[in-house]
Parts: sequence; structure tokens; C-alpha cells
Amino acid sequence: MRKVVLYTLMSLDGDVDDPAGYFSPEPRPGQPPLFDAEMEEYETRSVNTQDAVLLGRHMYDEWSGFWPKVHDQPFAEFINNVKKYVVTSTPLTAHWHNAEAVSGPIDDIVRDLKGRDGGDIGVHGSIELAQSLLEHGLVDELQLIVGPSFGFTGRRLFARVNDVRRPELVNAAATSRGSLLLTYRMD
Repeated sequence: MRKVVLYTLMSLDGDVDDPAGYFSPEPRPGQPPLFDAEMEEYETRSVNTQDAVLLGRHMYDEWSGFWPKVHDQPFAEFINNVKKYVVTSTPLTAHWHNAEAVSGPIDDIVRDLKGRDGGDIGVHGSIELAQSLLEHGLVDELQLIVGPSFGFTGRRLFARVNDVRRPELVNAAATSRGSLLLTYRMD
């Protein structure tokens, strides 16, 4: 059966709103984060197992205006071509290749997608959606890239989780620039 893989970039103190700031020595507003070779390899391994992505509406609106214009970023090739299911209650206004609006209770959406043939279902960005998936116990695997920085004041990935969970650590590695690559299996 397919699994839902939540892939998130975060700061050491758990901020998820400024990915470019966690991995770059200087601010890069509106730009993707700078990855070292180990981070790129981790991301590549992750997306190579995915043939579908769940996106929240805000992330879709932002990314549909950004990623189709990017051609020199490894993630761009993946996200521009993968099947994208956008969780929204309104029609999509921006066109992006292979995107489809889905609506209804999140449990039903995930159950339907997991029941289909295919690879993993990725969740990239889309923090409100990610928080909802975690809150409802719908994430099968958690992949975190933790940047070696703190002091950010944005949203926290686990802010809406109200019960204690103890995921199983599957893999942990440090990169040459001090980031952490963490993979957890959720119960």
C-alpha cells in the first residue's frame, strides 16, 4: 500500500516558515534554500519514491507561480511533472501541469489516494495541510531536514498535535554543513 511521506524543511527550533533562511548564510527572500550535496541526495531519494503530491491551496497558489519558471533546480523537475492533488474547496485558478483539486474530509482524501496503485504520496511545504495530516494521524513517514539555525518566529510543524507520539527513528545523518537529515516511521 502507498504511504504518505511528509517532507519538511525546518530550523533547529522548529520554525517551518523560512526555509531559505535555515540553510543559507545570508537572507534569500523568495528563493529556494541552498542545499549541500547530502541534502540534495536525501531529497532525490525521497522524491524518487513519489508519484503523487498532496498540496494545500496556499502552497499551490504560491508554487504554481514559481516552480514552472525554474529550470536549474533539482526539485523543479519533480514538482513540475508529478501528479499534484490540491486540497481545496474552491476551483483552481492558476494552471499548473498535472494538478487536480480535491475536496472533502482529509481522512477520505488520503484513504482514496492510498487505495490507488502507485508510489508514495509526498507532502512538501503546505504547513497547514501537514499539521492537519499529523493531527489526524495520517502521516506514515516523516522526513525532516533540520537547518543549523534558530531564532525564527514562524509556525511550528507540530503546533496542532495534542497527544504524545513516539515515532520510530529509521535514519539520522548530519551533512557537511551541519544540517540534520531525519527519517521517522509513524505508528
